[in-house]
Amino acid sequence: MKLGEVLVKEGLITKEHLKLALERQVIFGGRIGTNIVELGILTEDEFTKFLSRYLKIPVVKPSQLANIDEEAISAISKEMAERYKAIPFKKDKNRLHMAMLDPKYMKAVVEFGFVSGYDIIPYAASELRIFYALEKYYGIKRDLRYISIFDRIEEEKQVVVPDSEELKKIKQAFANVTEKEEIAGILISEAQKAAKRAALFIVKGNGVSGWKAKGLTVEGVDINASSSKGAAIFNDVLVKKAYYRGPVLKAPGNEELIKILSGTPQDSLTIPISIRDRAVALLYADNGVDSVLDADVNYLNTLVSMASISFEILILRKKIMDM
Repeated sequence: MKLGEVLVKEGLITKEHLKLALERQVIFGGRIGTNIVELGILTEDEFTKFLSRYLKIPVVKPSQLANIDEEAISAISKEMAERYKAIPFKKDKNRLHMAMLDPKYMKAVVEFGFVSGYDIIPYAASELRIFYALEKYYGIKRDLRYISIFDRIEEEKQVVVPDSEELKKIKQAFANVTEKEEIAGILISEAQKAAKRAALFIVKGNGVSGWKAKGLTVEGVDINASSSKGAAIFNDVLVKKAYYRGPVLKAPGNEELIKILSGTPQDSLTIPISIRDRAVALLYADNGVDSVLDADVNYLNTLVSMASISFEILILRKKIMDM
């Protein structure tokens, strides 16, 4: 059974999540795990813990790759490290501990042992950590995409989310709304605390209309979001009913969105705001064209969930008043 299928079987991701990751893999390449982490479906830590169980091999800790001494690095040549995507991170008597992209690939394990003269102890590691270490210790340059994802993961660890009292106030504010403009105001205000630019779009038929924003101008903007003509990102989010995390590509259908954004951000987030499984609005967020989005995706998803419930409360109140 393939890795992605096992993730679904264990309930860590859904079939729809796997489909999204596979589609992304076709476009951007990389391992399936990298695409799952990039989409925000699993954290890097969640994925590597699964990988360890799946391969029945210990996973290397990020701290173990942070400061590797030169003696361990010099045990394996740059050429071999690059060929097999592997990093020696600790020497222990006659053993050499190695983080490997394919720790089950015995040909590489045997060759490492023959060349170094050590018994090789393989460890699993994410593609992101391997590429980071290859650049740091061997000077092997990473693709910009891997730098963006890695930096985002590291920055997300530093993100401060509201404490329980502050979150309670936000919940209370959503619960007390009396009109949809209040919902938009709360959502945009809180979203911009997590991202420099945030915008709300209302779904109207086959398109979306700019509603409210901070850091961007969207009022009066209409974008066709149909499958044949519309914004590729917005259409994907509406059709798949799942959020999108990644770059805004210069692709057919993204032209109007790129005009609004004044460029093509390398890292962005679009989340559907749904009522009874029907998207009524979209929340877009980024940190600008050249910056990584260091926001806590789970927190923004929580805000969207609160907004969705607020919309439902307003609808119920209107129904009661109309009875």
